[in-house]
Amino acid sequence: MSGKIRITAGRVRMEAGLNNSETAALIRENLPLKGRVNTWGEEIYFEIPLAAEHEDAVSVVEEGDIAYWPEGKSFCIFFGKTPLSTPAEIRPASPVNPVGKLLGDPKAWKAVSPGTEIILEQA
Repeated sequence: MSGKIRITAGRVRMEAGLNNSETAALIRENLPLKGRVNTWGEEIYFEIPLAAEHEDAVSVVEEGDIAYWPEGKSFCIFFGKTPLSTPAEIRPASPVNPVGKLLGDPKAWKAVSPGTEIILEQA
């Protein structure tokens, strides 16, 4: 991992480890980032003012993954199934760039409601 960030939304506060990708470096270099929570099944996403191309993009993620969604210019937190998921796989709306992993219980994010302010900052 290439460093840690802290993600805070409402009462949920959790650290995440970033990988060594260029997309993760772009996010880290532009901290702090703020937005408003959107949900899609058991995924939180919010637009961030960064543009990154596809980088090792994936169509299947794991619970606890964090990623950047190029089509929506959004940061994503995957804490369970999305509407496109299968019983065996968690699927984003379209390919995402993995940027790291949550360092806590992903299910804690179920407590966060749409519209809540969310902040990414250096841990």
